[in-house]
Amino acid sequence: METEAHRRGARRSRWAACAAAALGLAMLAPVAPSQAAGGPKVTIESGAVRGFVEDGVARFYGIPYAKPPVGELRWRPPVKPDSWQGVRDAKTFGPICFQVTTLGPFAGPQNDNEDCLYLNVFTPNVKPDGKGKLPVIVWLHGGANFTGAGSDYDGSKLARDGKTVVVTLNYRLSLLGFLAHPALDAEGHPSANYGLLDQQAALRWVRDNIDKFGGDKNNVLLGGQSAGSVDTESQVISPLAKGLFHRAIFQSVLLEPSPLATAQAKGVSFSVAAGCGAGADEATAKCLRKLTSKQIYDLAGTQAAAPSYSSNIIADGQILPGRFVDLIAAGQFNKMPVMSGLTIDEQNFSLGISQYFRPGQTPATEADYDARIAAYGAANYPEGTQQKVKKLYPLGAYPSPQLALNAIGTDSTVCTQRYTNQLLAPQVPVYFYEFADRTAPSYFPKMRGFTSGAYHTADIPYLFPGWHGGPDGRTHVLNKKQQKLSDEMVAAWTNFAWTGNPNGLGNSPWPRYRNKKHVPGILQQNIPYSSTLTDAQYSAAHRCDFWDATLTYKATPTASAAE
Repeated sequence: METEAHRRGARRSRWAACAAAALGLAMLAPVAPSQAAGGPKVTIESGAVRGFVEDGVARFYGIPYAKPPVGELRWRPPVKPDSWQGVRDAKTFGPICFQVTTLGPFAGPQNDNEDCLYLNVFTPNVKPDGKGKLPVIVWLHGGANFTGAGSDYDGSKLARDGKTVVVTLNYRLSLLGFLAHPALDAEGHPSANYGLLDQQAALRWVRDNIDKFGGDKNNVLLGGQSAGSVDTESQVISPLAKGLFHRAIFQSVLLEPSPLATAQAKGVSFSVAAGCGAGADEATAKCLRKLTSKQIYDLAGTQAAAPSYSSNIIADGQILPGRFVDLIAAGQFNKMPVMSGLTIDEQNFSLGISQYFRPGQTPATEADYDARIAAYGAANYPEGTQQKVKKLYPLGAYPSPQLALNAIGTDSTVCTQRYTNQLLAPQVPVYFYEFADRTAPSYFPKMRGFTSGAYHTADIPYLFPGWHGGPDGRTHVLNKKQQKLSDEMVAAWTNFAWTGNPNGLGNSPWPRYRNKKHVPGILQQNIPYSSTLTDAQYSAAHRCDFWDATLTYKATPTASAAE
């Protein structure tokens, strides 16, 4: 008789076999990095760089991929970096980008630095002859596009165990990276989404230089978590990014861009607050570029409060042509295989940040629950939404108000991304997952009554060893069971980089998502074992029928997906 234990073991064996099959392809590539006195040296377009080797991975930190976007280059598209003579030391990270809000222990430190367009390369094999053939993973950090840094992400495990070349980077954030203003937008260059333009510049750098680090410019995966996920979807949508990458990972949350008029109104308010007035002329743009970084910093929020004048991503009409779900439904995007998923307790992250900044770090209360329910009485929700939410998520059904709020916020978030996955699935291969390890370590301090669970960002240290947010985050080492899940996830992420399929080959143990109600199509990552869900099971667990009928994330009726 087959027991559940036997079935679990079989699932593990299938995963290991598929991972080994795909990574067997990777093992054909040599893995010993070229070593010279003082560390491996690589000569790229701009000049020579010297890195160092640690744990079998060659590392090159702080390589400029664009000129410092200062002075006349502020709020303009990035420009290729200047060349240098001699050998540039690449053993320390470049400075991180301007940021004020840190999202509690997530990111930081606060700074007003504008010279920050640097990237980092992790590779198991440098190739000075330019004949690199390893897949490339370009990873975009999270932080709501107003905080975070590429230097927080150690790509060594993905590089070493998966035989890939990993690139992490900084990109302009907050008011310097995502600002629409009529005076700047009228200058005739791509505008508003300067952070996205930086990411595209980094992808062009990869195209032009990554072969020297052992990478294959024709096999580039772009992925990111949180804002990095949003930005990755943005690049999948952007016509300006066409051909720069070939696979995409959306790791936790997707957003729609702000309308240009809304973002420009914020930009004008910023200009007025900065003393540059409400004009839309050349003089106003000149005034904005003469502001000191400290003047901008003072208008970019606080440690606990996000900037009110900048937008996350903006439908500028050129970089981002319009609403994402409409463009995807109409087949107007850069088509490629996609991995897309979330954590089972997404909202606990935001709830943790709120508690972190409360006086005495007091936990969420019944009043917080009531306030959240009251918010569903706004005019943009169907009549009766408050009562329906309260009935679906009664406070008494949860051990604490925090967990009731987590259920509401998580379900509305994951159903939004599920809908986008449904739009993508008939057009490109989609692999849908849910990270559900509620034992995952938390980088928050111990706070009374706070339960982190499988919270938003909990999956990052399973891919990037030692990840703990910013300087104030708590560091943890994964235990043996968590490490086993980490190994599975690294195998899946790097298999996807190699083949566009997290299994490497075939449709098991991670089935392709085909939006068939009662057919297993979603991988739930967990310990002691991972398993699969049908779309119907996932929908029921997160009450997606209700959220699909309540929220406004659906495509307009005129948009139709290519079948």
